[in-house]
Amino acid sequence: MASPIIYPTGTTIYNPDRCWNGYTVFIARELGAALVDMNGTTVHLWKGLQGFPNKLLPGGHVMGHLGVRNPKYGYMDQTDVAQVDWDGNIVWKFDQYEFIEDPGTEGMWMARAHHDYQREGSPVGYYAPDLDPLVDKGNTLILSHKNLINPDISEKMLVDDVILEVNWEGDIVWEWVCSDHFNEFEFSEVAKNTMYRNPNLVIGDGEVGDWMHINSISTLGPNRWYEAGDSRFHPDNIIWDGRQANIIAITDKKSGKIVWQIGPDYDKTPELRKLGWIIGQHHAHMIPKGLPGEGNILVFDNGGFAGYGAPNPGSPVGHNNAIRDHSRVLEFNPTTLKVVWQYTFAEAGHLNKMGRYNFYSPLISAAQRLPNGNTLITEGSNGRLIEVTADHELVWEYISPYFGLDGKSNHVYRAYRAPYDWVPQLDKPEEKEVSRIDIQKFRVPGNEYQEERKITEVETVTEFSPLPQLCVVDSED
Repeated sequence: MASPIIYPTGTTIYNPDRCWNGYTVFIARELGAALVDMNGTTVHLWKGLQGFPNKLLPGGHVMGHLGVRNPKYGYMDQTDVAQVDWDGNIVWKFDQYEFIEDPGTEGMWMARAHHDYQREGSPVGYYAPDLDPLVDKGNTLILSHKNLINPDISEKMLVDDVILEVNWEGDIVWEWVCSDHFNEFEFSEVAKNTMYRNPNLVIGDGEVGDWMHINSISTLGPNRWYEAGDSRFHPDNIIWDGRQANIIAITDKKSGKIVWQIGPDYDKTPELRKLGWIIGQHHAHMIPKGLPGEGNILVFDNGGFAGYGAPNPGSPVGHNNAIRDHSRVLEFNPTTLKVVWQYTFAEAGHLNKMGRYNFYSPLISAAQRLPNGNTLITEGSNGRLIEVTADHELVWEYISPYFGLDGKSNHVYRAYRAPYDWVPQLDKPEEKEVSRIDIQKFRVPGNEYQEERKITEVETVTEFSPLPQLCVVDSED
């Protein structure tokens, strides 16, 4: 993806009358958790609280991570999951999953958390009517890692995905290990062969295989499918997505078995072929009850590269064999797989295929359904947050001004919008419209746009003569 070196940051478009107004929380790279208003003002910063992701709770509390394991020994491992109050005081923390003794360090307990967690009371971690996350009690789902060898998958060491449920006291009351269910995932023999040789090898205590790479977990919560008698969608069941395998699945909480799944093969049925290949996806979840689209699956379908299968020109050995150079946000019915709503480069107004790069985040990213039917989209690789209406009008755009220590990347893993009253410490901010700038006329000082320009008209050809007859000459002439 090509992008300019100099561009505006902060809120660049804002239509207050068309937005669902509130505060937005996200990670400000190495600084901490940032809370911004609709006009892009950072109204609070929890310095040092990392976000993989950050989530706002009622009362001005926020969740995230306080420590990161040395990446030489632990791939994407966070030492803990923590909740802090408005003043940064630790209210709750979990770090008691595995005692780690990395070379050159004192041993310590770690959660080995990564990518997602959910506090009881809120199925998906964002605002929905009557589904508020608990603040001073309740259980927490945590996505963690465990190193192991499963010879059905590969002879190599795996960094496997584990879902934990821990209570307020920090006791682990439920555990689900992804690799235990390998034979339920319907990989083809070709895919298994590719995976056995390269289970998505990454650096972490040598080379380990991040074979599934789950990046989101959430409970289904109350929903119309279960109320209609479909037990696959029990409110306690957990939906998750495996980015590397192109799988979205639902785990039965009671048995641990997979009861609903799409991927890894999207050519398998007519319904899947019509849905289209979901590649390298993030943040697959069921829209909570009380929000427009409730019961449908919402997912940021990244494109990019993922999967296991037969070699092809873009993947000579079959690893990351599914490739697509643009992203989609999809909302679809989980029983029919019919797309209900989507946002792609076309809905963004880039009808020419050359414009597909204008909506593309090959990594990270997310989507949140808002109470007025709008959707908050994190186009994470570019640090771009947008709110779009059901008819695809762009009504808010924010570019993160927070760059990493290298000064080059402002990517945002995932952002969430919350109502103003979740932050009683602040007065409701003034909402000022930000009109779209005509970038054809926008100039930095000293390079202003000139209305009066010298224009040279070029005579156009209206009649065409046939081209002269081409002749072939001998190569020696």
